[in-house]
Amino acid sequence: MLKPEIKWSDFEKLDIRTGTIVSVSDFPAARNPSYQVEIDFGDLGIKKSSAQITDLYTSDDLIGKQIIAIVNFPKKQIANFFSECLVLGVIGEKQEVTILTTTAPTANGLPIG
Repeated sequence: MLKPEIKWSDFEKLDIRTGTIVSVSDFPAARNPSYQVEIDFGDLGIKKSSAQITDLYTSDDLIGKQIIAIVNFPKKQIANFFSECLVLGVIGEKQEVTILTTTAPTANGLPIG
């Protein structure tokens, strides 16, 4: 189902950046299976995220993976953890998430537009 049409100015409010995952921890306190990840966004620093990406990725798969995330949402508390960004991915038929990434390495923190 197609979502409602938005204005270009709505899209411009999103700050979407590249980053590299530097640490991954299991997150048993989360309601849905998730990892706690720390992502290096270059000049923006390290940001944390609760990511529901356990179906297709192990912790070892994720370390060093360059991802794409929205970095300007307010912090969201999930159990005892504060998520600071949203890792973007494609949601499959069984709700599994395939992470969005770059086709070639880029500097951390570069904007997507």
